[in-house]
Amino acid sequence: MLKNYLKIAWRNLLRNKSFSLLNIMGLSIGLAVTGLILLWVNFEFGVNQFHENKDRIYEVYNKYEVDGEIWTWNSTPKVMASVIKKDYPEVEQVSRYFYENIFLFSSGDKKIKANGTIVDPSFLKIFSFPLIEGDIETVFEDVNSLVVTEEFANKMFGDEPAVGQVITVDNTDSFKVTGVLKNLPVNTEFNFEYLMPWSYLKQKGYDDKNWSNNSIATYVLLNESVNYNDFSEKIKTLRESYDKEAPEMVTFLYPYTRSHLYSEFDNGKEVGGLIDIIRLFGIIAIIVLVIACINFMNLSTARSEKRAKEVGVRKVVGARKNALVFQFLGESILISFIAAVLALIIIVIVLPTFSELVNERLDIEWENPWFWGFFFATIVLTGLLAGSYPALYLSAFKPSAVLKGTFNKINTLVAPRKVLVVVQFSVAIILITATIVVKEQISTVQNRKLGYNKDNLVYVQMEGDVEKNYASIKSELLEGDIATSISKTNSPITESWSNSWNIQWKGKSEDNKTLVHRLVADDAIIKTMGLQLVEGRDFELDKYPTDSTAIILNKSAVKLMGFANPLGQTIKDNGTDWHVIGVIEDFVFNSPFQKIEPMVIEGARAWFNMVHIKLNVQNTTSENLAATEAIFKKYNPNYPFNYEFVDEDYAQKFANEQRTEKLARLFTVLTILISCLGLFGLASYMAQNRIKEIGIRKVLGASASGITKLLSIDFLKLVLVSMLIAIPISWYAMNQWLQDFAYKIDLSWWMFVIAGILALAIAFVTVSYQAIKAAKSNPVNSLRTE
Repeated sequence: MLKNYLKIAWRNLLRNKSFSLLNIMGLSIGLAVTGLILLWVNFEFGVNQFHENKDRIYEVYNKYEVDGEIWTWNSTPKVMASVIKKDYPEVEQVSRYFYENIFLFSSGDKKIKANGTIVDPSFLKIFSFPLIEGDIETVFEDVNSLVVTEEFANKMFGDEPAVGQVITVDNTDSFKVTGVLKNLPVNTEFNFEYLMPWSYLKQKGYDDKNWSNNSIATYVLLNESVNYNDFSEKIKTLRESYDKEAPEMVTFLYPYTRSHLYSEFDNGKEVGGLIDIIRLFGIIAIIVLVIACINFMNLSTARSEKRAKEVGVRKVVGARKNALVFQFLGESILISFIAAVLALIIIVIVLPTFSELVNERLDIEWENPWFWGFFFATIVLTGLLAGSYPALYLSAFKPSAVLKGTFNKINTLVAPRKVLVVVQFSVAIILITATIVVKEQISTVQNRKLGYNKDNLVYVQMEGDVEKNYASIKSELLEGDIATSISKTNSPITESWSNSWNIQWKGKSEDNKTLVHRLVADDAIIKTMGLQLVEGRDFELDKYPTDSTAIILNKSAVKLMGFANPLGQTIKDNGTDWHVIGVIEDFVFNSPFQKIEPMVIEGARAWFNMVHIKLNVQNTTSENLAATEAIFKKYNPNYPFNYEFVDEDYAQKFANEQRTEKLARLFTVLTILISCLGLFGLASYMAQNRIKEIGIRKVLGASASGITKLLSIDFLKLVLVSMLIAIPISWYAMNQWLQDFAYKIDLSWWMFVIAGILALAIAFVTVSYQAIKAAKSNPVNSLRTE
C-alpha cells in the first residue's frame, strides 16, 4: 500500500512539473531560512554552556544609584576576590580576570603578538578549559609561568614540545611554558591565547587594594550545597564593609550562563540583550516556514478541479476518505522531503556567508544523531502541516457533484485563502517597514555631527620603546611633513576607558553622583583631533609647564558643574587639583546612538596608551603610512607597526545595527518571494474558478485589459487590507525598537507609505501574469464544456 502511495505521488509530481517546482521552491526556501536561523539560535544558546560546573559559576556585579537611576556593571576592584575568598566559606573558588592584553612574545627569531589575560590559579578549576599538557595544580606555581593554547604553541614552536620552552614577553621578562590548553571552543565568550598568573601582576606593581578602581572581572564558584538566593542576600553589603566612600553600592552575583544572552540592565533590573534579537528572528523563522506551508496549501488547492475528478472516480470505485487523506499527505511529505534535501544543499552553500553576517562560526553537526532526528522530524511535520488542509479538502469532495462538474469550490475556499494571503503580506509589509526604519536610523546616526575630524587620523598603541622615544618619533613625523599634529592619549578618541563619579568641583552637592568620563592627553589634543574650541586654549606644555595639571571640559561637563565662567575653575580628581584652561563642544566618544555625557580631558601628568597622528593630506595615505612605519621601526624595532584609522574604528560602532539591517533585508526579500509564490497560487486558483465567467465576458465584448483589471483589483484589495493591519503593528514595533537609542529618528508617514506601495507593486506584478493569461485565453475552450 505504501509503495503504491509513493508511486502515485511520484507520478503526480512528474505529471505537473510546474506545480511541483513551485511547491518545492517555496518549501525549500522556507526550510532553508528556518534552518539557518535555528543553527544560529542553537549556537547562541550553547555559548558558555559547556563548562562542567556551569550552574555554580557566577560573575560579580555591582549596583549603584546615580541621579535617581540604578547603574549596573560587572567590573570590580582587584582586591574584591581575596576578600570574598576570606570572608565567605560558601565560595569554593574565586578568580580574577584582567580582561584581554596583547603582548609581544619572542623565542629565538620568532616574534608574535598574542591576545591573553592574567588570572588566579583557580581560573582553570572554575572553567572547563582542559589542559592537554601540564598539571592544573602546578601550572601557575611560579610567578613567570605561562599557559598557552595549542594554536599559540603551534605558531611559536611548530611541532616542537611547548612545555619547558622559555619565552620573552615584551622584550623584558622571561616566562616558562608550564601548560598547553586545548584550543578554546567557538562557543565561548573568552578570547585568549595565553594565561599568566596573578602573582606576575603583583610583582610588576599593578595589583592594588583600591576599592574605587573597578578594572577587572571577578568569577566565583559556589559550593554545591549553597543556595544562590540566600548567598546573594549575604553578599550584597560586601562593598559597604570595605569601601566607606560607596556605602550604597550593592554587590551581587550574576549567573555566568546567562551573561551572553541577558546582558542588558535597566535601572538595576535585567531587561534582556541578545536574547531579544534571537527571539525576534526565531519568530521570523517560524513565520517564514508557516508562509511556505501556506503557499503549499494555496498551490495544492489551486489544482482542485484537476484532482477533483480523480477523487470522484476513486470514491466511486471504493476508495475511502482515510485512504485519500493518506495519499495526499504522502504526496505532501514526498514534496517536503525533496524540499528539505534542497534546503540542506542551500544551507551548506550559504552557511559561510551567513556565518559572516551574524559574526559567528556556525557549523552543521553532521555526526550528531539529534541533528538527523530533527531533520527527518521537520520533514514529516512540515509535510503534515502543509498537506493537511489540501488532503482534508480534496478528500471531502462528493463524487456525484464532482463527476457532474457542479461542486462549489468558491464558497468554501475563497475566504480562508484570502485571509492567508493577507497574513503573508502583512508580515511582508512589517519587514519592509522594519528594514526602512533600521536603515534610516543607521544613516541618520552615521551623519551625526561628531565634534571632531576623523579624516586622516590614525592611532598607534604605545608599546615597547615608543614612550621612551616619543619625543624623537614626534619630531621626525612633524619635521618630515608626514604629520601635521600628534598627541598622546590614554584611549582611542572613539572610546572612553576611564570614568568616575568622585570628581569634585566647587558647588557639587553630596547627592550628585553623575558619571564623568575622563580622557588623558598631552600637547595639541584639540588640534590633532579637530575638536571644536568654545573658549580657552589647547594644551601647550612647552609654553605653559603647568599644563601638566590643566584640564579641558566638554560643554556637557560645564553644564553639569554649573560653571558660568569655567576658565580658571579648579577640579579635584585622584588627589590632584586641575585648573580649567579650555572648553570644547561635545564630541561623540562612545556609542553614536546615545547622548553625549560629561567628559574632562586631563593634562600630561597622567598615563598614556595611544599616539594619535594627524596625517598630512599633501601626501598620499600609502606614503604617509610607509614613512610612519619606518620611523616607528627605527625607534621601536622589536615590535610590529600596527595602526588603526579612526574613521574605520568609528564605523565599527554600527556593526550590530548594520547586521540587524542586513538580516532584516534578507528575510524581507525571502518573505516577499515566498509570499509571491502564494499569491501566484491564489491567482491561479481564482483564474481557474472564473474561467467560464471570463469566457462569457469576452463573448459579450469585454477587453483583455478590462478583464485583467477586474481580476487584479481583487488581489490588490487584499494587500490594502494587509496594509491596514501591518502599519499599526510595524509602527508599534519600530517605536519600541527606537526606545533603546537616545539619539534616534522620528517615525515618519512616508516610511509606511513606501512599504505599502512596494507591497502593492509586488502584488500587482505577481498577479498580472495569471490575470493577463486568463484574459487572453480563448473563450471557446472554456465554454464548450458547459
